[in-house]
Amino acid sequence: MSEQVTGPAFYFPSIEKKYGKPISHWLDLICSSELTRHKALVDWLKADYGIGHGHATALVGYALVQRAAGAGQQAGPQPEGGGPA
Repeated sequence: MSEQVTGPAFYFPSIEKKYGKPISHWLDLICSSELTRHKALVDWLKADYGIGHGHATALVGYALVQRAAGAGQQAGPQPEGGGPA
């Protein structure tokens, strides 16, 4: 039995179907934006790309969690002896 998808990813199939682009397109677009705040990103997707509020919220929520997880990995422990001087 497969696990049921929950959270923002639940909306991904309908987003791809409605807007005709893969989720990776939208996530790359969000990540390349200079905007960083959830509401600003949602408003931008709605105004510039015609994405509905719920779909924009799902995409931005997912992208921001991924961005935060990536930032946490980059700020990991430094090797012994320190980094570049």
